[in-house]
Amino acid sequence: MTADPSPDELSDDLFFGGRLRLLQPRTGHRFGGDAALLAAAVRSRLADGASIADLGAGVGPVGLALAASGAGRATLVEVDPRLSALSDENARRNGLADRVACVAADVASVGRAGGPAAPRGFDLVAMNPPFDDGRRFRVSPDAAKARAHHDAGEVLDVWVKAAARLLKPGGSLVMIHRPEALSALLAALEGRFGEARLRPVHPRADAPAARLLIAARAGRRAPLALLPPLVMHEPDGGFSAEADAAQRGELPIAME
Repeated sequence: MTADPSPDELSDDLFFGGRLRLLQPRTGHRFGGDAALLAAAVRSRLADGASIADLGAGVGPVGLALAASGAGRATLVEVDPRLSALSDENARRNGLADRVACVAADVASVGRAGGPAAPRGFDLVAMNPPFDDGRRFRVSPDAAKARAHHDAGEVLDVWVKAAARLLKPGGSLVMIHRPEALSALLAALEGRFGEARLRPVHPRADAPAARLLIAARAGRRAPLALLPPLVMHEPDGGFSAEADAAQRGELPIAME
């Protein structure tokens, strides 16, 4: 069993425009811009009192940002027990423990008979699945990080199945991934989700997309739509107005 990180192995970082203060390991998986983008995209579909599940929650940046934005109940699922324990501590130290449950479990087991105790019928599921295909990328020397990096198509199918089990009919799945995973994303959604909305995220207006934000509704059959791109940086290198507001947690990213 891996020991819990000591205080000097942790950093104490601000997130969500400084409204959250989160402990996280200094090495391995660390939250950043993707978490901010995902939280902002989910907030575009978040109603006050909604129930949300955050799959692959890490130390809790997305789920806790949503809890701080009016979610009535947030369940944070993370396979690494050390990170799950930190998400629990982060919920407590940000005054959100009464609305947040942290579950240390593999996403594949959530919502299954005999799996970890987790409610169903969620209004929203947010997820940031592992990106890297081990056949294309160097395996991380960090054991916890390496465990999360598998074949993108297989992982996506498992994670989307889990989201479908957890959501109520018509509930929203919102996730972030890489553009090169688009075919695997669409295959995973097929037959489970419809009314998909895809929003490419470009580092600059003249650069290829580096991320995709995806939103879809459980059990729907309406066709997908490609939304206008989100451009992160202006020519001078500063954040665009929309990206800056999203990074600070000031405004949601439109997903309709």
